[in-house]
Amino acid sequence: MPESWLDKWNERYSREEYAFGTQPNDYLKQQLEGLKPGSILFPAEGEGRNAVFAAKLGWDVSAFDISSEGKKKALRLARDNDVAIDYRVGGLEELTYKEGQFDAIALIYAHFPAEVKSAYHRTLDKYLRNGGILIFEAFGKNHIDYVTKNERVGGPRDLASLFSIDEIRSDFANYTFSELKETETDLKEGLYHNGKGWVIRATGIKR
Repeated sequence: MPESWLDKWNERYSREEYAFGTQPNDYLKQQLEGLKPGSILFPAEGEGRNAVFAAKLGWDVSAFDISSEGKKKALRLARDNDVAIDYRVGGLEELTYKEGQFDAIALIYAHFPAEVKSAYHRTLDKYLRNGGILIFEAFGKNHIDYVTKNERVGGPRDLASLFSIDEIRSDFANYTFSELKETETDLKEGLYHNGKGWVIRATGIKR
C-alpha cells in the first residue's frame, strides 16, 4: 500500500473519537442477525465496530487493516464489550489466512486502492469456503455526485475507487446473489459518514 494511504488512516484513527462510530453498519447488522454464527473475516476493518458486533452475536471473528491505530481502537472496543477478536495489521498479501477458512466474509466500505481492489477481492474469495456467505456494502460510482455536494457523507472522490455492479459480478463471478443492487441511503455513522450517499449492497453464496 502507498505510504500516503497508510498515513491517512493512522492519522484518522489516532483521534479519541471513533471515526465511523461504535455501532455496526445497518446492512451488515440485518444480514448477520439472520445467520447462524460461524467464522467470519472483516477486511479493512478499521476501528472494529462491525467485528465487535459480530463477536457479540457469537461469531469467531478475524479482521485486518493496514492501520495499527485502527487495531488499537478495535481491541479497546472489544474489551469494552467483553469479546475477543483476532485482529491483524498488514496488507492482504502479507497475511496468512488459509483457503476455505471462513464461513463468511464481510466487506463493509472496504475501499482498497483502485489498482488492487479487484485482485484483493479475488484473493479474499479463496479464503471463503464453498457455500460461504459474502456480505458487501460500499459506495457505488454515482456516489461521486453525492460527495461532491456534501463532503460529510465521506467516501472516495475518484471514480476508479468506487464500485459498479458489473465489477462485483466480475470479481465474485462464482456467487449466487440473493441481493445485488444500487440504492440511495442516508448514513449516520460517526464523524465521516453523514448524509445521503449512493451504495452497492450485495449478499451472495459462494458456489
